Amino acid sequence: MANVGILTDTTASIPAELVEELRIELVPYFVHRGDETLLDMVDVQPEPFAEYLKTTETLPKTANPSPGNYLAALLTLAERTQAIVALTMTSKGSGAYQACRAAVDMLRERMPEMQVEVVDTLKVAMAQGWAVIEAARAALAGLSLKEVLARATDVARAATMIQTADTLRYLFMGGRIGRAQHLVGSLLNIMPLIGMEDGVIVALGVARTRARAYARMAELACQRLGEGARIKIAYTHVAALEQLDYLREQFQRRLNCVEELTSSLSPALAVHSGPGTVGVSFFPV
Repeated sequence: MANVGILTDTTASIPAELVEELRIELVPYFVHRGDETLLDMVDVQPEPFAEYLKTTETLPKTANPSPGNYLAALLTLAERTQAIVALTMTSKGSGAYQACRAAVDMLRERMPEMQVEVVDTLKVAMAQGWAVIEAARAALAGLSLKEVLARATDVARAATMIQTADTLRYLFMGGRIGRAQHLVGSLLNIMPLIGMEDGVIVALGVARTRARAYARMAELACQRLGEGARIKIAYTHVAALEQLDYLREQFQRRLNCVEELTSSLSPALAVHSGPGTVGVSFFPV
């Protein structure tokens, strides 16, 4: 029996092979498309969903897992672990953190001896995902609950997400525009750069072309961490895999990328970012 189990939701957008390898328990978000209720990354997958988004006039709605969904996953983990660290996307953009906390309360009524810690990462996508991955690696290395929790918290605090897309339409329509609201309506053939600070979406600037946007992303990373900093980085996209080579080149030229991952954003995130989205999530090593 493993000492500490790791739980998160599908918006972390962790590559499937790592989810399996690191024994991460995933709780799906919901995607409501017309009369259909679909489980994120179970009933609906990134590539076909992105193609659907290109043609739809009405955006699907998304919903976080319920306390019952989290409880079921916690009970599954409790069968093979002695303690659990659960990581959720930012509580300022979703009710997942509150739902998970409610589930933990229910679990403690059934299993008062089970230790569970819940981390509000205040991040999303692979900025959340890196915190999960590093926590899972710490758990598999046999670290204590306190040590695994510290690793999860440290990486969540240090992780940075930067994204760009051809449009902010999806973010705006989905109501997740945060403090980047002022960019909507003023952009014609301009690539917006967005990030997340203190748990909400913020504007980081604009660029005239994709190439300049990618170069600006690397520049922002260097401003934050210093030229040549050692980082672990994930390149994320929504149906834009072909765009990642140039983005990767920009980061490899200016930073020491000691680990690199490539990941499609989950459909529950793609609803809000839209096809053509390209981004990075990284943290200093």
